[in-house]
Amino acid sequence: MMPSHGGKTVAQLSVLIQNGALDPVALAEETFIAIDSCKDQSIFVNLLEQRARAEAAASSKRIRDGRSLGLLDGIPVAWKDLFDIEGLATTAGSTVLKTSVPATRDADVVAALAGAGMVSIGRVNMSEFAFSGLGINPHYGTPQNPASTDGARLPGGSSSGSGVAVASGLVPVSIGTDTGGSVRIPAAFNGIVGYKATRGRYSMRGVFPLSKSLDSLGPLCHTVQDAVWIDAAMRGLGTPDVRRSSVEGLSLVVPETIVFDDAEAGVVSAFEVALKLLEKSGAKIRRQAFPAYAAIFELMAKYGPLVTAEAFVLHRERLAGPEAEGMDPRVVARTRLGEKITMTGYIETLAAREHLMAEFASSIGPGELVVSPTLPHVAPLTAPLLTNDELFVKTNAKTLRNTLIGNFLDGCGVSIPCGAGDAGMPVGLLLSGLPNGDEHLLSVALATEEAIR
Repeated sequence: MMPSHGGKTVAQLSVLIQNGALDPVALAEETFIAIDSCKDQSIFVNLLEQRARAEAAASSKRIRDGRSLGLLDGIPVAWKDLFDIEGLATTAGSTVLKTSVPATRDADVVAALAGAGMVSIGRVNMSEFAFSGLGINPHYGTPQNPASTDGARLPGGSSSGSGVAVASGLVPVSIGTDTGGSVRIPAAFNGIVGYKATRGRYSMRGVFPLSKSLDSLGPLCHTVQDAVWIDAAMRGLGTPDVRRSSVEGLSLVVPETIVFDDAEAGVVSAFEVALKLLEKSGAKIRRQAFPAYAAIFELMAKYGPLVTAEAFVLHRERLAGPEAEGMDPRVVARTRLGEKITMTGYIETLAAREHLMAEFASSIGPGELVVSPTLPHVAPLTAPLLTNDELFVKTNAKTLRNTLIGNFLDGCGVSIPCGAGDAGMPVGLLLSGLPNGDEHLLSVALATEEAIR
């Protein structure tokens, strides 16, 4: 059951709440009823009913008294199961952490959005320990992609519950993490917007890590405008500081390296249609090879992925003990590969990363952004991947391929829906920018979304 206000953007809900047409308490209750009635019970892993009702009541009173905290006061939000919530154990999509010591305080970004008046509804499902781009979870179930009409399809990971919760209309926004594509992948698979901020743009205190060299955060929501509002609040700003730019005269670069390899025809077609719309609106599109892209994958083949090395260090004691028996065997196998990565290989990778970041930055012009398909394929059917390990590994690698480039280069990115591919499933267009170019990226994304949607 979708709530009567389900599918509305943050901005639409904000107008209703601020003018008194929608009470935050009623919206919170409507949300919990919809979650309880939803056929897919694998989306949420925790509901924060007591907290949410108190936050909604406080918001309602503030607004009645003329003391609104701003645009986001009373807006529901869901959190990926990596964010500390005071009083709860942070389980990171795993059952082995259920007995962990409860958090004594909210993660900083949870506190920041609470300070903006947002109502925390609950925590949502994810790939265990955030270590997969597909969203399959054998412990809590795998959320079903609501765009599918021909059987259960993947939600995308690792922020699987975030993508499905928003696409299903249960909440207008959910906050995820992105280490190799974990915000942008579920956004593209589910036909919503996903913004991966530059690493370090927000505080990571109280966020369960995967790879500290790559981990970043961002919202999954219905529009870029919503992402802009959430971004401001996560940084503690009272009002957004990003302004819409124009597509007219905008220069965009389409990579000719890696991103189109073995891409589905439907994805390429939807992407090219979006480019034509951007050109019609005045954008200048050029195409260019990026040797740095290929070098990233050569580096991983030689030394092993950074994420695998750092994930192994994080979980090595867990993998050596009885807890490993309670983990997803695929997560265990993938994490243990990090044991084979040498210290020399790790240091060489970090050094090469700095070089490739500089090389890439020098290969695009001032103000230019890179534009590509977010993913080379639409969301695959789930069933074949549940039992076929070889297919799982191959599909996971392909799903992460385009997006992990942005993490390795430490940039920022926004995935925007741009049409449909095979089986009528959503396709995403990915705008990518240089590190700390978030304001420019979001400004351009506002205009780009208007042109292609």
